[in-house]
This record gives sequence, C-alpha cells and structure tokens, in this order.
Amino acid sequence: MLALVWVVGLLLAALAVLLFQGVAVVLAYQMPRLGPPSLPIDGRRPVSVVIAARNEETDLPGTLDALLAQDGVDLDIVVVDGGSTDGTRAVAAARSPKVRCLAEPPLPDGWVGKNWACATGAAATSGPWILFLDADVRTHPTAVRAVLDWAEREGAALATVGSQIEMVGWWERTVLPFYVQMVLTYFRTPRVNRPDSRTAMANGQFLLVRRAEYDAVGGHAAVRGYVLEDVALAQRFRAAGTTLRVAWAPELVQTRMYRTGPEMTEGLLKNLHGTRYSTARQLGFLAALLGFFWLPLGLLPFGLWVGSWVVAAAGGVVAAAIFAKHVGFARALGVPGYYGLLYPLAVGYYVVLVARSIARGSRARPVAWKGRTYPLLR
Repeated sequence: MLALVWVVGLLLAALAVLLFQGVAVVLAYQMPRLGPPSLPIDGRRPVSVVIAARNEETDLPGTLDALLAQDGVDLDIVVVDGGSTDGTRAVAAARSPKVRCLAEPPLPDGWVGKNWACATGAAATSGPWILFLDADVRTHPTAVRAVLDWAEREGAALATVGSQIEMVGWWERTVLPFYVQMVLTYFRTPRVNRPDSRTAMANGQFLLVRRAEYDAVGGHAAVRGYVLEDVALAQRFRAAGTTLRVAWAPELVQTRMYRTGPEMTEGLLKNLHGTRYSTARQLGFLAALLGFFWLPLGLLPFGLWVGSWVVAAAGGVVAAAIFAKHVGFARALGVPGYYGLLYPLAVGYYVVLVARSIARGSRARPVAWKGRTYPLLR
C-alpha cells in the first residue's frame, strides 16, 4: 500500500492540475466575442491598411478582394513587398487602383523583416487609424468597420481580434487547438480589457491602432528587433497608459496560419524561441508541459499498480477532465472533437520544439522565418 503522505501529496498534485486546466476554460468564457455590426452604415471613415507581404501570391488575392469589399470605411491599402521571389508584387499591382504596392527598402541591421515592412507602410499612409493586416487574412465585409466602431466606442488606442483559424491538415488540427490554449493561458488574454490590468498582448494578424498613439510610442521602430512584435507593441501601448481591447471574432476574420508541416514547425518555433531567448523560460515551459499535460495521465495506471483506489480514482477524474477540455476546445475552434483526444501528440510536438529551442539558444543560433534569419537580442 502507498503511504498516506504520498496519497495526500498525489491528491494535492491532481487538484493543482485540475485548477490549472480550468484556467484556460475560465479565460475562454471570459473572452469577449465580436461579430458583424447590426447598426446601419454611418459614413465612410478613413483607415490606412498596411500589409507586409513576402512570397504571398497564393493568399494575397483573397485578402485584397475582401478588403476592397469592405463597407463603411474608406481604405488606403498599402502592400509592402519584402523582396518576394514569386508573383506577390504582380498580384498587388493588378488588383485595384486603391491598392498601392511598395518595394521594401533594404532591411537595416537590427530589424525584423515584418517590422520594417510595417514601419515602411505606416510612413507611406496618413489615415487617423492604421490596420496592420497579415497577407493571409480573410475579412467579412463589415470587419474593419466593426473593429473600428468597437475601438472608438471603448476609447481604445489599440484594438485587436483573434481570427477563426482554418485547420485543414491532420497536424494542424492536432497541434493548433493546443497552441490557442497556450496563448490564451500564457497571456491571460481577456485581462487585457481590464482597466486595472498590466497584461498586454495583441494579434498581429489583425491589429488596429490609432496613429497618434502609435507614433507616440515609437511605432514599429520601437520593437524593430522583436519577432513577437505585436505583443511588444501592445506592451508599449500599455506602458503609455492607453486603452487596449482584444476580442475573438471568428465571424469577422479567418486565416490559415500554415499550409505545410515544415512551415508550421518553423512558424511555431519562431514564436516559441523569439529573439529574446531565455533558457530559464524554456525550461520552465518544458516543466509545465510535462507536469500539467503528460505526467497527470500516469496517475490512473500508477494508482492501479500500487493498489491505491483513491489515487486511481483521482487519476481517472484528472484524465477525463483533461481530455474533455481538449475535445471542447477543438470543437469550439471548428475542429472535430476527436482531435482533442490526440492532445498528448500536440504536447509531444511542443516538447520537441522546446528541445530544439534550447539546443539553438545554447549556441546563440538566429531565428529563421521566411528565408531570413535574425540574431538574438542581448
């Protein structure tokens, strides 16, 4: 029989796991949801749209067509081509006279390519609001107006929304729902909307900022070397005392983040590793992955092995709760629920990514993304 002290310790550990798993559920319920506006159009307000594009000939046409169909706003659309080797520039140039295509100037030292493109595009526009939009984002005809209305109503200098992620491939459907949970939990996303919160985050896929405050915090030049430039920019808005707003808007914005396995691996590793690399942070993340997602699944068989029905029962409750949570998240994100049962594979995928990050970071290897590399910041 297992000693009482061990039984109590394992039961407390099971309780801690349940509480941690519940955090993501609570945060998901707290997340505000933004949909198409019900009020009629009230004039056409100017908004500058900046799209950083590098080899985006596949996705860019749909993104531009959706923008050109927006109602209630007068858009000045600027596509900044970051040295594409495909037909990106031709796609942008052929779309509409309302779309301007700029060639990105040579990338200066210390800049991440997307940040340089965003800064270049912002400097070429003059609207009171700037929407930084990824080249693979599809927008509902009322999306820009809805987010603009919301930002003005809330007095926000920065408003950002989470998109409906299109997940087609098997690995996308297995890994990305877990990725969404981690983002939600790590950044405590809904707390961004609280006036007394110091939490700051943004989604660079759809990021609307008021130009005056954007310029005041230094724009993308202030975060030039950051791979997670959206979060770094939001932190500067927060530090300046401005109001931030974040919501989930699956009816307004959709995107397919990654189209191939290697692209997903490179993109998620880039986000995980970042140019502000920290071995301590990565080791902490690895411990959390193992301690809150893998090891708890061993509690049931361990309890049966040592003959403790109390421990086995607690393990059964924990396993059922974890799997149920992941099934629920998968369904909420538009993925068949049975993909949630595969979450241990998603955890394993991230364990490998963390191990690669630590191996790269220990040798000060640069971050790679879309054919460019960026050194770690000191």
